[in-house]
Amino acid sequence: MERPLASDAKMARAILHVGATQILHLRVPPSAAVNLAVEAMRADPQAKRFAGLANAVLRRLARDGQAPGVAAVPEAPDWLLGALAADYGEVDARAILAMHGSEAPLDLSVKGDAHGWAERLGGVVLQTGTVRLPHGATPVPDMPGFSDGAWWVQDAAAALPARLLGDVRGLSIADLCAAPGGKTAQLALAGAQVTALDVSRNRLNRLAENMRRLRLDADIIAGDARAHRPAQPYDAVLLDAPCSSTGTLRRHPDVAWTKTPEDIANLARVQRQLLDAAFAMVKPGGVVIYANCSLLKAEGEHLVSAWLRDTPAAAILPVDTLRDGIPAAFIGTDGGLRTTPLALQVMDAATGLPDVALSGMDGFYAARLVKRG
Repeated sequence: MERPLASDAKMARAILHVGATQILHLRVPPSAAVNLAVEAMRADPQAKRFAGLANAVLRRLARDGQAPGVAAVPEAPDWLLGALAADYGEVDARAILAMHGSEAPLDLSVKGDAHGWAERLGGVVLQTGTVRLPHGATPVPDMPGFSDGAWWVQDAAAALPARLLGDVRGLSIADLCAAPGGKTAQLALAGAQVTALDVSRNRLNRLAENMRRLRLDADIIAGDARAHRPAQPYDAVLLDAPCSSTGTLRRHPDVAWTKTPEDIANLARVQRQLLDAAFAMVKPGGVVIYANCSLLKAEGEHLVSAWLRDTPAAAILPVDTLRDGIPAAFIGTDGGLRTTPLALQVMDAATGLPDVALSGMDGFYAARLVKRG
Protein backbone atom coordinates (compact mmCIF):
# COMPACT_ATOMS: atom_id res chain seq x y z
CA MET A 1 0.00 0.00 0.00
CA GLU A 2 1.27 3.47 -0.82
CA ARG A 3 -0.14 4.92 2.39
CA PRO A 4 -1.59 3.35 5.55
CA LEU A 5 -5.29 2.92 6.23
CA ALA A 6 -7.03 5.58 8.28
CA SER A 7 -6.94 4.95 12.02
CA ASP A 8 -10.71 4.37 12.15
CA ALA A 9 -10.66 1.66 9.42
CA LYS A 10 -10.41 -1.12 11.98
CA MET A 11 -12.65 -3.63 10.24
CA ALA A 12 -10.92 -3.12 6.90
CA ARG A 13 -7.53 -3.64 8.54
CA ALA A 14 -8.74 -6.82 10.24
CA ILE A 15 -10.10 -8.21 6.97
CA LEU A 16 -6.81 -7.49 5.20
CA HIS A 17 -4.89 -9.21 8.00
CA VAL A 18 -7.07 -12.31 7.70
CA GLY A 19 -6.73 -12.38 3.92
CA ALA A 20 -2.95 -12.00 4.10
CA THR A 21 -2.69 -14.76 6.70
CA GLN A 22 -4.77 -17.10 4.56
CA ILE A 23 -2.57 -16.48 1.53
CA LEU A 24 0.83 -16.54 3.23
CA HIS A 25 0.42 -19.11 5.98
CA LEU A 26 -2.81 -21.14 5.76
CA ARG A 27 -2.50 -22.42 2.17
CA VAL A 28 -5.95 -21.10 1.26
CA PRO A 29 -6.18 -20.75 -2.54
CA PRO A 30 -5.42 -17.08 -3.30
CA SER A 31 -8.56 -16.61 -5.38
CA ALA A 32 -10.71 -17.84 -2.48
CA ALA A 33 -8.91 -15.63 0.04
CA VAL A 34 -9.30 -12.57 -2.19
CA ASN A 35 -12.98 -13.23 -2.87
CA LEU A 36 -13.75 -13.77 0.81
CA ALA A 37 -12.01 -10.55 1.76
CA VAL A 38 -13.84 -8.55 -0.89
CA GLU A 39 -17.20 -10.03 0.18
CA ALA A 40 -16.44 -9.25 3.82
CA MET A 41 -15.54 -5.64 2.93
CA ARG A 42 -18.76 -5.17 0.95
CA ALA A 43 -20.84 -6.63 3.78
CA ASP A 44 -19.60 -4.10 6.34
CA PRO A 45 -20.91 -0.50 6.10
CA GLN A 46 -17.65 0.96 7.42
CA ALA A 47 -15.39 -1.20 5.24
CA LYS A 48 -17.23 -1.46 1.91
CA ARG A 49 -15.39 1.51 0.42
CA PHE A 50 -12.17 -0.55 0.72
CA ALA A 51 -13.42 -3.53 -1.31
CA GLY A 52 -11.45 -2.49 -4.43
CA LEU A 53 -8.37 -1.87 -2.32
CA ALA A 54 -8.65 -5.34 -0.78
CA ASN A 55 -8.86 -6.91 -4.21
CA ALA A 56 -5.76 -5.09 -5.47
CA VAL A 57 -3.61 -5.51 -2.35
CA LEU A 58 -4.35 -9.20 -1.79
CA ARG A 59 -3.88 -10.11 -5.46
CA ARG A 60 -0.48 -8.42 -5.37
CA LEU A 61 0.32 -10.20 -2.12
CA ALA A 62 -0.61 -13.52 -3.70
CA ARG A 63 1.72 -12.76 -6.61
CA ASP A 64 4.70 -11.26 -4.77
CA GLY A 65 4.24 -12.20 -1.12
CA GLN A 66 6.39 -15.33 -1.14
CA ALA A 67 9.43 -13.37 -2.27
CA PRO A 68 12.50 -13.20 0.02
CA GLY A 69 11.98 -10.82 2.88
CA VAL A 70 8.48 -11.95 3.85
CA ALA A 71 8.92 -13.23 7.38
CA ALA A 72 7.51 -16.57 8.43
CA VAL A 73 5.42 -16.74 11.57
CA PRO A 74 7.64 -18.05 14.39
CA GLU A 75 6.55 -21.21 16.18
CA ALA A 76 6.07 -19.36 19.47
CA PRO A 77 7.19 -16.19 21.21
CA ASP A 78 10.74 -16.36 22.54
CA TRP A 79 9.65 -16.47 26.18
CA LEU A 80 7.47 -19.55 25.64
CA LEU A 81 10.08 -21.41 23.62
CA GLY A 82 12.62 -20.60 26.35
CA ALA A 83 10.32 -21.83 29.11
CA LEU A 84 9.54 -25.09 27.28
CA ALA A 85 13.23 -25.65 26.52
CA ALA A 86 14.07 -25.16 30.20
CA ASP A 87 11.40 -27.69 31.21
CA TYR A 88 11.81 -30.33 28.46
CA GLY A 89 15.03 -29.58 26.58
CA GLU A 90 15.43 -27.78 23.27
CA VAL A 91 14.68 -30.80 21.06
CA ASP A 92 11.43 -31.80 22.80
CA ALA A 93 10.36 -28.17 23.12
CA ARG A 94 10.54 -27.68 19.36
CA ALA A 95 8.87 -31.05 18.76
CA ILE A 96 6.00 -30.03 21.06
CA LEU A 97 5.56 -26.77 19.17
CA ALA A 98 5.64 -28.65 15.86
CA MET A 99 2.80 -30.87 17.11
CA HIS A 100 0.80 -27.72 17.79
CA GLY A 101 0.81 -27.13 14.03
CA SER A 102 -1.56 -30.06 13.46
CA GLU A 103 -5.26 -30.01 14.24
CA ALA A 104 -6.24 -31.92 17.36
CA PRO A 105 -8.40 -35.03 16.91
CA LEU A 106 -11.80 -35.32 18.58
CA ASP A 107 -11.78 -37.30 21.84
CA LEU A 108 -14.87 -38.73 23.53
CA SER A 109 -15.42 -40.11 27.01
CA VAL A 110 -18.13 -42.75 26.68
CA LYS A 111 -20.47 -44.12 29.31
CA GLY A 112 -19.83 -47.68 28.17
CA ASP A 113 -18.95 -49.96 25.23
CA ALA A 114 -16.00 -47.91 24.02
CA HIS A 115 -15.16 -50.35 21.23
CA GLY A 116 -18.75 -50.36 20.01
CA TRP A 117 -18.88 -46.58 19.83
CA ALA A 118 -15.46 -46.41 18.17
CA GLU A 119 -16.66 -48.76 15.44
CA ARG A 120 -19.93 -46.88 15.01
CA LEU A 121 -18.28 -43.46 14.81
CA GLY A 122 -15.25 -44.50 12.76
CA GLY A 123 -12.64 -44.03 15.47
CA VAL A 124 -10.22 -45.97 17.65
CA VAL A 125 -10.03 -46.77 21.35
CA LEU A 126 -6.89 -45.38 22.96
CA GLN A 127 -4.97 -47.29 25.63
CA THR A 128 -6.54 -44.99 28.22
CA GLY A 129 -10.11 -45.94 27.19
CA THR A 130 -10.90 -42.71 25.34
CA VAL A 131 -12.56 -43.01 21.93
CA ARG A 132 -10.64 -40.93 19.39
CA LEU A 133 -12.00 -39.72 16.06
CA PRO A 134 -10.30 -37.84 13.24
CA HIS A 135 -11.91 -34.48 12.69
CA GLY A 136 -14.71 -34.74 10.15
CA ALA A 137 -17.44 -32.63 8.66
CA THR A 138 -20.21 -33.78 11.00
CA PRO A 139 -21.03 -31.27 13.76
CA VAL A 140 -20.75 -32.85 17.22
CA PRO A 141 -24.47 -32.39 18.09
CA ASP A 142 -25.42 -34.31 14.95
CA MET A 143 -23.25 -37.34 15.73
CA PRO A 144 -24.92 -40.59 16.87
CA GLY A 145 -25.13 -40.82 20.65
CA PHE A 146 -24.91 -37.11 21.41
CA SER A 147 -28.59 -36.44 22.01
CA ASP A 148 -28.88 -39.74 23.90
CA GLY A 149 -26.16 -38.69 26.34
CA ALA A 150 -23.97 -41.69 25.49
CA TRP A 151 -20.72 -39.69 25.50
CA TRP A 152 -19.18 -36.27 25.91
CA VAL A 153 -16.24 -34.48 24.31
CA GLN A 154 -13.12 -34.59 26.51
CA ASP A 155 -9.47 -34.71 25.51
CA ALA A 156 -7.75 -37.96 26.48
CA ALA A 157 -5.36 -36.10 28.79
CA ALA A 158 -8.17 -34.21 30.55
CA ALA A 159 -9.86 -37.54 31.34
CA LEU A 160 -6.90 -38.83 33.36
CA PRO A 161 -6.84 -36.72 36.58
CA ALA A 162 -10.22 -37.98 37.83
CA ARG A 163 -8.96 -41.54 37.50
CA LEU A 164 -6.33 -40.84 40.14
CA LEU A 165 -9.12 -40.90 42.74
CA GLY A 166 -9.72 -44.61 42.16
CA ASP A 167 -13.04 -46.08 43.28
CA VAL A 168 -15.23 -43.09 44.18
CA ARG A 169 -18.56 -44.87 44.73
CA GLY A 170 -20.45 -43.17 47.56
CA LEU A 171 -17.72 -40.58 48.22
CA SER A 172 -18.41 -36.87 48.57
CA ILE A 173 -16.20 -35.06 46.07
CA ALA A 174 -15.90 -31.39 45.18
CA ASP A 175 -14.99 -30.56 41.60
CA LEU A 176 -13.55 -27.05 41.74
CA CYS A 177 -13.37 -24.82 38.65
CA ALA A 178 -15.65 -27.51 37.25
CA ALA A 179 -17.12 -26.05 34.06
CA PRO A 180 -17.74 -27.21 31.38
CA GLY A 181 -18.11 -30.43 33.36
CA GLY A 182 -16.14 -33.27 31.81
CA LYS A 183 -14.62 -34.31 35.13
CA THR A 184 -17.92 -33.75 36.94
CA ALA A 185 -19.52 -36.20 34.53
CA GLN A 186 -16.73 -38.73 35.07
CA LEU A 187 -17.12 -38.62 38.85
CA ALA A 188 -20.93 -38.74 38.77
CA LEU A 189 -20.89 -41.66 36.34
CA ALA A 190 -18.52 -43.50 38.68
CA GLY A 191 -20.98 -43.13 41.58
CA ALA A 192 -19.61 -40.16 43.53
CA GLN A 193 -21.74 -37.51 45.21
CA VAL A 194 -20.36 -34.53 43.33
CA THR A 195 -20.43 -30.85 44.17
CA ALA A 196 -19.50 -28.87 41.05
CA LEU A 197 -18.31 -25.34 41.80
CA ASP A 198 -17.25 -22.62 39.38
CA VAL A 199 -16.96 -18.85 39.57
CA SER A 200 -18.66 -18.34 36.19
CA ARG A 201 -22.45 -18.65 36.12
CA ASN A 202 -22.45 -18.74 32.32
CA ARG A 203 -20.03 -21.66 32.28
CA LEU A 204 -22.08 -23.40 34.96
CA ASN A 205 -25.15 -23.09 32.74
CA ARG A 206 -23.24 -25.05 30.13
CA LEU A 207 -22.22 -27.61 32.76
CA ALA A 208 -25.84 -28.02 33.86
CA GLU A 209 -26.93 -28.46 30.26
CA ASN A 210 -24.28 -31.12 29.71
CA MET A 211 -25.29 -32.99 32.86
CA ARG A 212 -28.96 -32.98 31.78
CA ARG A 213 -28.03 -34.37 28.38
CA LEU A 214 -25.91 -37.07 30.02
CA ARG A 215 -28.64 -37.80 32.59
CA LEU A 216 -26.19 -37.42 35.46
CA ASP A 217 -26.59 -35.57 38.77
CA ALA A 218 -24.40 -33.11 40.65
CA ASP A 219 -24.92 -30.32 43.15
CA ILE A 220 -24.00 -27.16 41.20
CA ILE A 221 -22.77 -24.06 43.04
CA ALA A 222 -21.66 -20.69 41.65
CA GLY A 223 -18.86 -19.07 43.62
CA ASP A 224 -15.15 -18.54 44.16
CA ALA A 225 -13.58 -21.76 45.42
CA ARG A 226 -11.29 -19.72 47.67
CA ALA A 227 -14.35 -18.61 49.67
CA HIS A 228 -16.24 -21.93 49.65
CA ARG A 229 -16.90 -23.35 53.13
CA PRO A 230 -18.64 -26.74 53.03
CA ALA A 231 -20.79 -27.80 55.97
CA GLN A 232 -18.79 -31.03 56.14
CA PRO A 233 -15.31 -31.71 54.75
CA TYR A 234 -15.22 -33.67 51.51
CA ASP A 235 -13.75 -37.11 51.07
CA ALA A 236 -11.81 -35.75 48.09
CA VAL A 237 -11.41 -32.61 46.01
CA LEU A 238 -10.51 -32.32 42.35
CA LEU A 239 -9.08 -28.91 41.46
CA ASP A 240 -8.60 -28.22 37.75
CA ALA A 241 -7.04 -24.82 38.31
CA PRO A 242 -7.17 -21.91 35.86
CA CYS A 243 -3.86 -21.75 34.02
CA SER A 244 -2.04 -20.50 30.93
CA SER A 245 -3.69 -23.25 28.81
CA THR A 246 -0.39 -23.80 27.01
CA GLY A 247 -1.24 -27.50 26.83
CA THR A 248 -4.15 -26.78 24.48
CA LEU A 249 -2.40 -24.78 21.77
CA ARG A 250 -3.58 -27.18 19.06
CA ARG A 251 -7.10 -25.92 19.74
CA HIS A 252 -6.26 -22.41 20.94
CA PRO A 253 -3.13 -21.22 19.10
CA ASP A 254 -3.79 -17.64 20.16
CA VAL A 255 -2.85 -18.55 23.75
CA ALA A 256 0.85 -18.53 22.86
CA TRP A 257 0.59 -14.91 21.80
CA THR A 258 -1.85 -13.54 24.38
CA LYS A 259 -0.07 -14.81 27.49
CA THR A 260 3.09 -13.27 28.99
CA PRO A 261 5.60 -14.33 31.66
CA GLU A 262 3.84 -11.93 34.01
CA ASP A 263 0.57 -13.78 33.39
CA ILE A 264 2.24 -17.07 34.36
CA ALA A 265 3.46 -15.61 37.64
CA ASN A 266 0.02 -14.17 38.42
CA LEU A 267 -1.68 -17.47 37.58
CA ALA A 268 0.73 -19.38 39.81
CA ARG A 269 -0.27 -17.17 42.75
CA VAL A 270 -3.96 -17.89 42.14
CA GLN A 271 -3.23 -21.60 41.75
CA ARG A 272 -1.54 -21.71 45.15
CA GLN A 273 -4.46 -19.91 46.74
CA LEU A 274 -6.89 -22.39 45.21
CA LEU A 275 -4.74 -25.34 46.28
CA ASP A 276 -4.72 -24.03 49.86
CA ALA A 277 -8.51 -23.71 49.73
CA ALA A 278 -8.96 -27.21 48.28
CA PHE A 279 -6.74 -28.70 50.96
CA ALA A 280 -8.76 -26.99 53.69
CA MET A 281 -11.99 -28.55 52.32
CA VAL A 282 -10.85 -32.17 52.47
CA LYS A 283 -11.06 -34.34 55.57
CA PRO A 284 -7.96 -35.83 57.25
CA GLY A 285 -6.84 -38.79 55.19
CA GLY A 286 -8.61 -37.38 52.16
CA VAL A 287 -7.15 -36.64 48.75
CA VAL A 288 -6.77 -33.50 46.65
CA ILE A 289 -6.09 -33.84 42.93
CA TYR A 290 -4.38 -30.69 41.69
CA ALA A 291 -4.50 -30.45 37.89
CA ASN A 292 -4.30 -28.02 34.99
CA CYS A 293 -3.77 -27.95 31.22
CA SER A 294 -0.45 -26.11 31.26
CA LEU A 295 2.79 -27.43 29.79
CA LEU A 296 4.79 -25.12 32.04
CA LYS A 297 6.24 -26.69 35.15
CA ALA A 298 5.97 -23.34 36.92
CA GLU A 299 2.24 -24.10 37.07
CA GLY A 300 2.69 -27.81 37.74
CA GLU A 301 5.68 -29.71 39.13
CA HIS A 302 7.51 -26.68 40.49
CA LEU A 303 4.39 -25.18 42.05
CA VAL A 304 3.42 -28.42 43.80
CA SER A 305 6.98 -28.99 45.03
CA ALA A 306 7.08 -25.51 46.60
CA TRP A 307 3.60 -25.95 48.08
CA LEU A 308 4.54 -29.27 49.67
CA ARG A 309 7.57 -27.66 51.32
CA ASP A 310 5.23 -25.09 52.89
CA THR A 311 2.50 -27.60 53.79
CA PRO A 312 3.84 -30.26 56.17
CA ALA A 313 0.39 -31.84 56.57
CA ALA A 314 0.42 -32.84 52.89
CA ALA A 315 2.24 -35.53 50.93
CA ILE A 316 2.22 -36.56 47.30
CA LEU A 317 0.97 -40.06 46.55
CA PRO A 318 2.84 -41.04 43.38
CA VAL A 319 0.95 -42.25 40.34
CA ASP A 320 1.38 -45.97 39.77
CA THR A 321 0.92 -47.75 36.45
CA LEU A 322 -0.54 -50.94 37.91
CA ARG A 323 -2.73 -49.40 40.60
CA ASP A 324 -3.99 -46.42 38.62
CA GLY A 325 -3.93 -47.80 35.09
CA ILE A 326 -1.92 -44.82 33.87
CA PRO A 327 0.66 -45.58 31.15
CA ALA A 328 4.18 -45.33 32.50
CA ALA A 329 5.06 -42.77 29.82
CA PHE A 330 2.57 -40.37 31.42
CA ILE A 331 4.17 -40.44 34.90
CA GLY A 332 6.50 -37.56 35.69
CA THR A 333 9.70 -37.61 37.69
CA ASP A 334 7.94 -36.12 40.74
CA GLY A 335 5.36 -38.92 40.82
CA GLY A 336 2.67 -36.78 39.25
CA LEU A 337 0.85 -37.19 35.95
CA ARG A 338 2.48 -35.36 33.05
CA THR A 339 1.33 -35.46 29.43
CA THR A 340 2.54 -33.46 26.44
CA PRO A 341 1.47 -33.43 22.78
CA LEU A 342 4.32 -35.92 22.19
CA ALA A 343 3.03 -38.42 24.74
CA LEU A 344 0.65 -40.41 22.56
CA GLN A 345 1.44 -41.90 19.16
CA VAL A 346 -1.37 -43.75 17.39
CA MET A 347 0.09 -46.03 14.73
CA ASP A 348 -1.36 -46.55 11.27
CA ALA A 349 -1.93 -50.28 10.82
CA ALA A 350 -1.23 -50.10 7.09
CA THR A 351 2.04 -48.14 7.17
CA GLY A 352 3.32 -48.87 10.66
CA LEU A 353 3.99 -45.15 11.07
CA PRO A 354 2.34 -42.65 13.44
CA ASP A 355 -1.02 -41.43 12.19
CA VAL A 356 -0.71 -37.65 12.47
CA ALA A 357 -4.49 -37.16 12.45
CA LEU A 358 -4.91 -39.44 15.47
CA SER A 359 -1.73 -38.79 17.47
CA GLY A 360 -0.95 -36.36 20.26
CA MET A 361 -2.83 -35.16 23.32
CA ASP A 362 -3.17 -32.04 25.41
CA GLY A 363 -0.44 -31.04 27.83
CA PHE A 364 -1.70 -31.78 31.32
CA TYR A 365 -0.34 -32.04 34.85
CA ALA A 366 -1.94 -33.65 37.89
CA ALA A 367 -0.68 -34.47 41.38
CA ARG A 368 -2.43 -36.65 43.97
CA LEU A 369 -2.00 -35.00 47.38
CA VAL A 370 -2.93 -36.69 50.63
CA LYS A 371 -3.90 -34.92 53.87
CA ARG A 372 -2.10 -36.58 56.74
CA GLY A 373 -4.05 -37.61 59.81
